[in-house]
Amino acid sequence: MSTTKYLLPDCLIGKCDAAKYAKWLHRKARTHVIRDRKRNIRTPCSISHYKAQIHAAVMAGGDRDFYSGEPLDWSLISAFENAEAKTGRSQYKKKFWLLPTVDHIVDEADRPTFVICSWGINDAKSDLTPEEFYSLCQKVLRNRDDKFKASFVLT
Repeated sequence: MSTTKYLLPDCLIGKCDAAKYAKWLHRKARTHVIRDRKRNIRTPCSISHYKAQIHAAVMAGGDRDFYSGEPLDWSLISAFENAEAKTGRSQYKKKFWLLPTVDHIVDEADRPTFVICSWGINDAKSDLTPEEFYSLCQKVLRNRDDKFKASFVLT
């Protein structure tokens, strides 16, 4: 019997190594605890509590990006190399667009919660709430559509 508290979720079998998942889960929980303590977030702010929440988010559909629905590439966890990123810059970072990461959002009861999304989407979303992000995406798409329509207007 395994002594691992957080077993590899079924949706990640064949996509990710259990040891890498455990390492990823711990690092993500630790990072968010440090950030939330600096921001004086008033919830149970411990690595064990956040690990449980992040693991639950993965179990609830962590094989796909929460926002875009795209399949995430779990083979990319623990593969990012800072030295290569400095040399390869944006071209190197683009390889990690679908790297799974954790987005920290606030639920309906004003409590922090977690969703799993791609590194690229999380970077684009930044500190926006999901509603603000969706609104921004709609504006971008409307603008794109208006420009496309305008290109076909005969003068």
